[in-house]
Amino acid sequence: MTPLVAVVSSPHARLFTCFFRLGAQQASPLQLHTGTSLAAKNYHEVLVLGGGSGGITMASRMKKRVGAENVAIVEPSERHFYQPIWTLVGAGAKQLSSSGRPTASVIPSGVEWIKDRVAELNPDKNCIRTDTGKEISYKYLIIALGIQLDYGKIKGLPEGFSQPKIGSNYSVGTVEKTWKALQDFKEGNAIFTFPNTPIKCAGAPQKIMYLSEDYFRKTGKRSKANIIFNTSLGSIFGVKKYADALMEIIQERNLTVNYKQNLIEVRADKQEAVFENVDKPGETQVISYEMLHVTPPMSAPDVLKKSPVVDDAGWVDVDKETLQHKKYSNVFGIGDCTNLPTSKTAAAVAAQSGILDRTMSLVMKNEAPMKKYDGYTSCPLVTSYNRVILAEFDYNLQPMETFPFDQSKQRLSMYLMKADMMPFLYWNMMLKGYWGGPAFLRKLFHLGMS
Repeated sequence: MTPLVAVVSSPHARLFTCFFRLGAQQASPLQLHTGTSLAAKNYHEVLVLGGGSGGITMASRMKKRVGAENVAIVEPSERHFYQPIWTLVGAGAKQLSSSGRPTASVIPSGVEWIKDRVAELNPDKNCIRTDTGKEISYKYLIIALGIQLDYGKIKGLPEGFSQPKIGSNYSVGTVEKTWKALQDFKEGNAIFTFPNTPIKCAGAPQKIMYLSEDYFRKTGKRSKANIIFNTSLGSIFGVKKYADALMEIIQERNLTVNYKQNLIEVRADKQEAVFENVDKPGETQVISYEMLHVTPPMSAPDVLKKSPVVDDAGWVDVDKETLQHKKYSNVFGIGDCTNLPTSKTAAAVAAQSGILDRTMSLVMKNEAPMKKYDGYTSCPLVTSYNRVILAEFDYNLQPMETFPFDQSKQRLSMYLMKADMMPFLYWNMMLKGYWGGPAFLRKLFHLGMS
């Protein structure tokens, strides 16, 4: 299907967009991954579990620290995806094909790729076991196994996705169904959900709502659409500054927000969604839909839940400032699988990678970690096909804005950054171990303003 073309009137904006698209094409990795041709070893100085954003980024950084021949990644998937762009894929503004590349092309050259799934962690013996029964030992372990999508915890899913009118931007297999449901919408309820669990990219469930509303307006369907955001949370966003700005948009566009409502069942054949009141378990309501976007419940991967490296909730138990494990000094965690009390985003992983790199360099020298992670994370809140509110904040839910202007305002420049600049930085800087978040940009701006 042909994506919806965003209406951008500024020639400078179009030039900006073309520049980054061209840059991304020119800077795409041309090298072939050579690690798989090396003789497989059962011991590595640094073993990375997971080939997602955190795993690839840290493997690149560790390659520079200890040499490629001393680093290995355990990852079963053949393709690596830049998932933040799926918000735009689900709205028809980007093609799904632009979000993925072969895993072999992003694994650092010379690093061994163990194409297998982690089955067991044994940190007391400094080893792990894979699905194929291979036992691999290590000196240092980096856990970057991401987060697990639990569609099955909603009655009627995932089988309900075989029916029309329902999609989810959180899965490669369902994100295009969101765009199909959006195109097929005629009239009725368009429902968007937020589950009663931690999730990755907590702004994404409402981003697709704003984009859908914009699409309905552009296609003359807005008057026939009743747009509903049912969230299990008690507020629209955790940071007051951005929450206030979002509530203004919600009121201006006549969007309905219902709090403390958790999706527990989808009757896809009847186009009905069942919600439970979080504060009153057992109290439910059934809402019919013409379009339904599902954000699934999420949790730590099952393999972690049964391992000794997690806290009571199942997340990797790391120090929130150093990312070193609280019990096992040679084990480290990064990204969505950890219990770091901040939003689970790719931007957070970028910031964490710089901290973890420094932490591990000191630990390897038998020195105490010094650099401290402040919880920085970012959420580009897409509010239309050409506007974004760039939310940046820390552990204390206080804004940590990079640019010298009010980022709670909707801006075209921030949309272009989300749509074109950030994918460029991801593929060509972050995954190669050269991007640790916007801290250096913030310093430059602040120096320039002083």
